[in-house]
Amino acid sequence: MKRIFASLLLTTVLSANLFAQKEKEEEEVKKGFNKENFFTGGTVSLGFYNNTFLIGASPVFGYSLTNWLDAGIVVNYNYSSYRDYNGIFDAKLRQNVFGGGGFIKLYPVRFLFAQAQIEHNFIRQKYIPPTRTPIDKAKADAGSFLIGGGYTQGRFGRGGGPFYYLSVLFDVSNNVNSPYTDGYGRSIPIINGGLQIPLFQGDRKFKENKNDD
Repeated sequence: MKRIFASLLLTTVLSANLFAQKEKEEEEVKKGFNKENFFTGGTVSLGFYNNTFLIGASPVFGYSLTNWLDAGIVVNYNYSSYRDYNGIFDAKLRQNVFGGGGFIKLYPVRFLFAQAQIEHNFIRQKYIPPTRTPIDKAKADAGSFLIGGGYTQGRFGRGGGPFYYLSVLFDVSNNVNSPYTDGYGRSIPIINGGLQIPLFQGDRKFKENKNDD
């Protein structure tokens, strides 16, 4: 009986030590750098205001710093078209915009987030007057500061699965060359619908299965 009791006691102590060690290792992984917290994805953009139309795409690459904070970089391309530009009937302005920048997202609750994004874009414009000739072309660049917020579905903290989101951003930089303003210099709402996809989730599952074994 003593031998059985001693064996049970030894097994319990060893199991407790192993469990504590595993819990400590998992906690260290969560606190430290973890490649499973990298993510990719992107958005498609659609904007409209009076005689303004904008469409584009923006792939992203980022890292979930905490369960409530994401940060990353974005590369974008946008096409926009303005009709009756500067109040001139049937005048048109078309432009192609490409650039990039950085962003942060704050999640005060699981399904809502606030976003701030800094960009620098290069602009190629084509002005088409009512007479259709001559057509003027111009080049410019501009910085933008976008702020706004959105709704997300399926986000469960960093390292979780892929999820969808929808956001509305406004450029508050007051830059006259901003691609996110209309022909009168007014900021137009930028509606983004996108997908965020965590990376290296296969490695996470492999580690979990290995630890379980």
